[in-house]
Amino acid sequence: MIYVLNGPNLGRLGTREPEIYGADTYADLVELCVSTGKELGLEVEVRQSDFEGELLAWLHEAADRRIPVVLNPAAFTHYSYAVRDAVAMRTAPLIEVHISNPAAREEFRHTSVVAGVATGTIAGFGLQSYVLALRAMADLIK
Repeated sequence: MIYVLNGPNLGRLGTREPEIYGADTYADLVELCVSTGKELGLEVEVRQSDFEGELLAWLHEAADRRIPVVLNPAAFTHYSYAVRDAVAMRTAPLIEVHISNPAAREEFRHTSVVAGVATGTIAGFGLQSYVLALRAMADLIK
């Protein structure tokens, strides 16, 4: 089992700034992650929340159950020390993922408080960032 956890506004994919995030919907993202997981022989569960506390609960659950995580913390990337601290408690690999390249965007997006406690980060490849993260995860948990 691998959790793919998504933070605020990602449920609005397809309508939110398509020039940055593309035209694919959140449902497209879920299908892509689940189908990629099947190709890799992995069970993937995709979740999204606009609420920091819910995301924290999922990260705690993953740590307690030793579940690997692909995490797009979205805006929480840049300022949520609570998310950072929950990621630091991980007991399995965690890959931070972003659809866009935060380093090529506004300056406030250049810093990730999560990156230093994640196994690795993949960013800037659109929804393919998730595919790359799942492939990397498959190699990490062999």
